[in-house]
Amino acid sequence: MLSRELYENYNAILHEELVPAMGCTEPIAIAYAAAKARASLGEELTGLRVSCSGNIIKNVKGVIVPNSGGQKGIEAAAILGAVGGDDSKELEVIANADDNARAITKKLAAQEFCTVSLAEDVPNLFIEVEAIGKTHKSLVRIENNHTNITLIKSDEKIIYENSSSSDNDETKANQDKEEKKESHANKNLMKLCTIIDYANELEISDVRELLDRQIEYNSRISQEGLDNKWGARVGKTILENWGNDVRACACARAAAGSDARMSGCPLPVIINSGSGNQGITVTMPVIQYSESWHLSREKLYRALAVSNLVSVYIKHYIGSLSAFCGAVSAAAGAGAAITYMAGGDYASIGRTITNTLANVGGIVCDGAKPSCAAKIASSVHAALLAHYMSMSDKEFKGGEGFVEDDPEETIKNMGYIGKIGMKETDKEILNVMINRVDVDSCL
Repeated sequence: MLSRELYENYNAILHEELVPAMGCTEPIAIAYAAAKARASLGEELTGLRVSCSGNIIKNVKGVIVPNSGGQKGIEAAAILGAVGGDDSKELEVIANADDNARAITKKLAAQEFCTVSLAEDVPNLFIEVEAIGKTHKSLVRIENNHTNITLIKSDEKIIYENSSSSDNDETKANQDKEEKKESHANKNLMKLCTIIDYANELEISDVRELLDRQIEYNSRISQEGLDNKWGARVGKTILENWGNDVRACACARAAAGSDARMSGCPLPVIINSGSGNQGITVTMPVIQYSESWHLSREKLYRALAVSNLVSVYIKHYIGSLSAFCGAVSAAAGAGAAITYMAGGDYASIGRTITNTLANVGGIVCDGAKPSCAAKIASSVHAALLAHYMSMSDKEFKGGEGFVEDDPEETIKNMGYIGKIGMKETDKEILNVMINRVDVDSCL
């Protein structure tokens, strides 16, 4: 029996994690910061300065900004957010950008209206946007989470600062006025065994609206990716060449959502671990198997709770942005949920997670772009193999590589590798992407 504290903690995690976002979350976060900075300026905008961590640059460089008319990159995201964004909509900030805003964005981007620099020695997720006017300037900083504003300045005056160490009474007063959202969830309390207990004991009314929205939004963008020519059409290619059994459809439907999303489709998705691609990956294979097995809606809700929470649990150890491809942790969550729907217990669900991580745990993240759809397909395929292995009592054993007998320890090992071991890998991927290294001279 799960304690009330743990039950409410898992409820809080789901409600904090499963929020809507339009397009790739990194360019949208830049647009959000720019819209907020523009709103704080109080006069005509004459320029923008953007400073970002390497991981933000990596994840924005190759992806189309949604609702931008096909424009790419940090400059397009920032300018569109500033001239056509609504900062009250957070990760849907540019949902209502119109043709005029798109035209202005294209014109200003060509005029070097926005300058971009790499921020060193900052959190992996770091965005700072300075809006410049004729006589004033304003600055907005986001850190660690895509909507976590930690600083707003007007000229040199601090309007808002998310810092518990601040002794400035005026700053504290302004903090109270700013309707900041504080986390009520503690991810350090998560364990695989209690995630399963939570799913079993779940009061469906606590999450029905939340999960209905996830099913609706993510199914819609998946279908869009299958129906129309987005990206490299990975999802469509799978269906055309692998057939349409449940395994192929699970991979295809997850990949198709990313096909659309990475190529600028403006449809919103429900994210997981700060990522729309991960949100799609934890959702679509589970829905596909539920439909194929003719399971009840209630069983689907419980399975989605497993899928979402396992993904969050694994990613919690790795961090929000790293060289570790988040499709792997999301696919492990989906695989765990499929095993759960098949009647699997803690041991079999643990085997599915371990088998997935042991297989594709080394996929690297080289930014957001159309090939993310292929990485999702590969990860889901690995998770399905892991599921079928587990249901046949087959598993990779403790002592084989980073695998431990206890799946909780395997998850922690994967987290250490992703967060610490791949730190230098992350830097070198960025160096290659922004041409800061002569690759030929190193080979």
